[in-house]
Amino acid sequence: MTGAVTGSARAELDTPRVSFEFFPPKTAEMERSLWDAVTKLAPLGPAFVSVTYGAGGTTRERTHATVRRIRQETALTPAAHLTCVGASRAEIDQVARDYWDAGIRHIVALRGDAPSGAGGYQPHPEGYGYAADLVRGLKAVADFEISVAAYPETHPEARSPEADLDNLKRKIDAGATRAITQYFFDVAHYARFLERVRQAGITVPIVPGLLPVTNFAQVVKFSAACGTAVPRWLADMFDGLDQDPETRRLVACTVAAEQAGALRALGCNQFHFYTLNRADLTVAICRRLGLKPRPATEAA
Repeated sequence: MTGAVTGSARAELDTPRVSFEFFPPKTAEMERSLWDAVTKLAPLGPAFVSVTYGAGGTTRERTHATVRRIRQETALTPAAHLTCVGASRAEIDQVARDYWDAGIRHIVALRGDAPSGAGGYQPHPEGYGYAADLVRGLKAVADFEISVAAYPETHPEARSPEADLDNLKRKIDAGATRAITQYFFDVAHYARFLERVRQAGITVPIVPGLLPVTNFAQVVKFSAACGTAVPRWLADMFDGLDQDPETRRLVACTVAAEQAGALRALGCNQFHFYTLNRADLTVAICRRLGLKPRPATEAA
């Protein structure tokens, strides 16, 4: 019957879409770890994989090299992070043109963090001031697909939640097609944020960012810097596991899988994983979401 959805097509529609974030390696050992993660995660068929840009543009060349290698040596779709920090508009525009010429069509556009010791973010005198300006500039260079950041618990430097939401709307109005959230642990934060986003007239996907907890102390440190609340129940889950890595991994997988399940219950069908260049937990959580490795011919 015309318009009917077959069982296999319905399963395809119900299957969640995932994306993975990596950071550029600093050493030969970290390079091996990154490519081991890429190899293990590629069969899950991510919509794209992104590569981060260090604070103050400190990883610029390594980011570019990693993105290009993914583009040239794998069947994955890479997305390059670009920030406003430490470069003029002309320099950033040239980087964007180089990406386009290399076949990179997706940019994650961010304001970026100030270099360590800089005393806070200051726009480059000849650069893009903020992420919305960067999005607008990138769209003028070429018709990139552009993802931006969103903050369910409000950006730590925002004047207010309302101002933070207004900033997100400016980025979308400038041409972004998706927002990826900062990681969070309390799904209620995401649910309330999504309701406010939709009430503001923002209709693009708001993709939840998930961080599998591999090192709880490190997560506490990260979270203090980016404004993510670490619930007491999460601290209790990892209490006493510092010297028990096997149990710690099981707990981390359970926590992230339950979080993903709760998000699915809210209607989420897209997930962005902050992998920290490790594959094991992300693979396990994706399996819990119903994703299975594709045959090599399909993954390509």
